[in-house]
Amino acid sequence: MSRDSTASLSAGLGRRDFLAAASVALSGGLAGCTGVFAAEGNQVNIAGSSTVFPVTEAIASAFSEKNPTINLSLSKTGTGGGFGNFFCAGRTDINNASRSIADAEIDQCDDSGVTPLEFPVATDALTVVVNPDADWVDCLTVEQLHEIWRADGAERWSDINESWPDQEFELYGAATTSGTFDYFNEAILGEEANHTGDYYATERDRSIVQGVRGSQNAIGYFGFAYYSENPDRIKAVSIDNGNGCVEPSIETAKTGEYKPLSRPLFIYVAKESLTQPAVRDFVRFYMDQATTDLVSDVGYVPITETQRDENLEKLESAIEEVTE
Repeated sequence: MSRDSTASLSAGLGRRDFLAAASVALSGGLAGCTGVFAAEGNQVNIAGSSTVFPVTEAIASAFSEKNPTINLSLSKTGTGGGFGNFFCAGRTDINNASRSIADAEIDQCDDSGVTPLEFPVATDALTVVVNPDADWVDCLTVEQLHEIWRADGAERWSDINESWPDQEFELYGAATTSGTFDYFNEAILGEEANHTGDYYATERDRSIVQGVRGSQNAIGYFGFAYYSENPDRIKAVSIDNGNGCVEPSIETAKTGEYKPLSRPLFIYVAKESLTQPAVRDFVRFYMDQATTDLVSDVGYVPITETQRDENLEKLESAIEEVTE
């Protein structure tokens, strides 16, 4: 049942279709292109995490309204796919990331002459979802999630709780190139277990919504933003980390109550791309907007003004170094 998928941005944007009118060029074909994708003139190229994508998408729309001559190309490739295939190969200027860059990816970037600069842009409440008709489950412990998602783990709902249906799980989750996959692995499975391969794996988070909505026995996970735009189609599961059940929300992620699935979200900027005015202008704009309702409106916690100021100080220092 395991399948990996790379998302085309133009498909299924739903309420975000306004981007076309805002003159943001959406590209779903980065994986099939050759040549250098680093910024040239008024072009900024962005790939990476599908979780961070809604934030970058919203900020890109606002930026394009003010800067219609700058072309922004966005693609969902997964965090790891973005780093490995595009950003660290010098083919994109920015990588959306739902986890920190790995040591091997830093080495790859270094080999290509790319210097990654990390900027936190939001906090996510990674969300476990089930079908609305799955009335037997409203909360799961971390241990139960571990059993559901580990290789050679539980296969049926009744394996978790004997009073639950004697039906096989239908599992939907992030592809292995995704930072969401990596974070879920670390937070729920740990070092002692491997993630099951018997699941529908995709970078198309809306496909997870559709899959879970279509089966009473389904369970999946993804960033909170994709739940927040579909609360009537799927049901979010509370998580018990040992101190009682806590619902995923902007509020519980902000306070730190939602553990262990609250996580920071990032963009990584190639320092070398900051020689281009278009990239500099967009990243400055991004940092300013990351404290606003543009972030909370898509379902994440904005960064604080202190974090913004730290980001801007780091950015301006890098710009000075590459333009002096």
